[in-house]
Amino acid sequence: MDEQSQEIATLVTLHAGLDRLGPGDEAFSRETLGMLPALPSPPRIADLGCGTGSSALQLAAYFQCPVKAVDLHPVFLDDLMARARDRSLNHLISPIAADMGNLNWPNASIDLLWSEGAAYNLTFAGALTAWRPLLAPGGVAVISELSWFTPTPPAAAREFWQAGYPAMGSETENVAHAVTAGYQVLETRRLPIQAWWENYYEPLLERMEVHRGSSDPVMRAVLADTDLEINLFREHGDAYGYTFYVLRKD
Repeated sequence: MDEQSQEIATLVTLHAGLDRLGPGDEAFSRETLGMLPALPSPPRIADLGCGTGSSALQLAAYFQCPVKAVDLHPVFLDDLMARARDRSLNHLISPIAADMGNLNWPNASIDLLWSEGAAYNLTFAGALTAWRPLLAPGGVAVISELSWFTPTPPAAAREFWQAGYPAMGSETENVAHAVTAGYQVLETRRLPIQAWWENYYEPLLERMEVHRGSSDPVMRAVLADTDLEINLFREHGDAYGYTFYVLRKD
């Protein structure tokens, strides 16, 4: 296993079993769902980069219809299905272990495409381009993307994210990407800062403590990088965060 594969496997180990693999909030998502334009009944729904399934389960419960839940890592899909069974939603979830950037699905086969904290794997512009053909005419995409909130971010934040996610753009730049890719931008909504702490970083910090004594150099490196990320957000969380882009196929 090469170094990058080892790091990915270690990140999967660190996050497996957590309710969320990134910042998010159920009440915020419910508000966003309430703002969407009318969809077919029932809508054809896909959650891309679903992780352990918080969004997929919420979508299934909200619409009471099937949801395709796509993730590259089967261990996360196993967690999702266990949680779905606990909530009696397993009959509505179709877990799909696949590359969300290379889905062999028919064009215009999705009415609502949802993706939280996953588009960066393709870059935001790349995800918009890859996913647009999947949407039916007038179909809606709700995609959260790490975004700069200021044109002059602090040097420490700029340096960190330039190394970790060089394609990270401002909200204005991301809106322009969406328009260029053939979407109408219906809403942009910033995820509140408490969604980072209460629903992601605090549970993650508890999980990290379990691994603090690890002798695995890859785990130790991942923990150090994650500590750096969390401390950076503690200092500069007003300069960047996740923005939900609510888009309609133009």
